Amino acid sequence: MIFRSLLFVPGDSERKLVKGALSGADALVLDLEDAVDIARLPLARQMVHDYLLNRDQGTQEVWVRVNPLDSGLALDDLAAVVRGRPDGILLPKGSGAQDIQLLDHYLGALEVRDGIAPGSVAIMPVATETPAALFSLGNYKNCSTRLKALTWGAEDLAAAIGASTNRLANGEYEFTYQLARSLCLLGARAAGLPAIDTIWGNFKDTTGLQNDATLARKAGFSGKIAIHPDQVPIINQAFTPDEAELQHARQIVQAFENAQGAGTVQLNGEMLDRPHLKQAQQILAMQHRS
Repeated sequence: MIFRSLLFVPGDSERKLVKGALSGADALVLDLEDAVDIARLPLARQMVHDYLLNRDQGTQEVWVRVNPLDSGLALDDLAAVVRGRPDGILLPKGSGAQDIQLLDHYLGALEVRDGIAPGSVAIMPVATETPAALFSLGNYKNCSTRLKALTWGAEDLAAAIGASTNRLANGEYEFTYQLARSLCLLGARAAGLPAIDTIWGNFKDTTGLQNDATLARKAGFSGKIAIHPDQVPIINQAFTPDEAELQHARQIVQAFENAQGAGTVQLNGEMLDRPHLKQAQQILAMQHRS
């Protein structure tokens, strides 16, 4: 599945877990990392495990963000939650494909332990949270069959490099973080994977979120992370083509079908070639996600 929206939910909040399930998000990400105080981590692991076992097996996927592999906490996170058969693991603060391969090995062993079909638990890294990670974004292709998408983040990267802010005076990301975003998108596409855009931090700024999500889709991202249930409908709408887009895409596909193998066609006075056909096919594929 290609996600339009992934909603972060603290793993130790029963109230927010319930609200997340009703949010309409394509996937929930139950958080054991930044949203959970370390003193509450054992409780959060148990709550996430129980939620996974008792969830409604509908269309909404449930992923878990564990702690970083080098934190000393990740193995205990994985040992607790894999028993619940999550759809995937979101891996923070990694440094590249080697971390995906290591996590793949851990998951394989735990799947055997728990009698789960091999390869059932997918992986998505937050692929830009360390300086080293930015030099590895072109190396994800074929590193693991579990790898389903890449996403990015700017907050931890800023902390890692000692920046006081990641924003310019006008509110836009400073160049380093624009670079991280672009490299994540390019790295994902080079690996044949979807790219998921990062959060919009001000959940009350619906206009800003709508603009940000719309621009992310135009740039080539397939979805976006939400931090509040109210953000989910806006994100879903931004990453769902409207009827006018679908109709235009159908016309392009039909024009190429009528041309019987021609490399270029004319439609409404516009000359179109094969990249236009590919874009139209991608838009038509998106309608099945809603």
